[in-house]
Amino acid sequence: MAEAEPRREGAPGQEAAGAAGPPAAVRAADEAALYRVARRRARKKVQRKERVDVRYSVAEKQAILAEARRLNLAGAHFVGALVVAHLNGALALSGRRTSRDDLIDELAALRTEVARIGTNVNQVARKLNSGGHPHPGDTVILAEAQRVLGLARDTATSIDVASDNAATSKAAA
Repeated sequence: MAEAEPRREGAPGQEAAGAAGPPAAVRAADEAALYRVARRRARKKVQRKERVDVRYSVAEKQAILAEARRLNLAGAHFVGALVVAHLNGALALSGRRTSRDDLIDELAALRTEVARIGTNVNQVARKLNSGGHPHPGDTVILAEAQRVLGLARDTATSIDVASDNAATSKAAA
């Protein structure tokens, strides 16, 4: 088997295989929640006897066992905990996008655009404030830049609140 070239994040021409969009950010809180979900199940007096057989590719099995080892869990316990968590509504399948997921993605993209506008206006203001002799229209332009920056800040805050509300209502659903 030939060794694959090491993956460099952000390298031109490298897209993740099978990825439909940008990779989801992994937050420490998500990882802690996963560990908590896997550990939450209390030991029962009677051993479980029912079984479900599942087939994985070699790569999928290796990834599952590696994550289970990292969390200090047995592979079967890890998979079982994820399935039970999904059944209880604590986890959603990644392939199931809802309109709320699309809304959250749109809000994130919108916030990025608003932040870029704020950055550009801030650069204009910095250039006008950089010293030298002011031109007659600089005062008016600076006042307008200050107004637009305030609007961008307020808009970004509103988008953050809307994103949080959408994500919170999705988790509650």
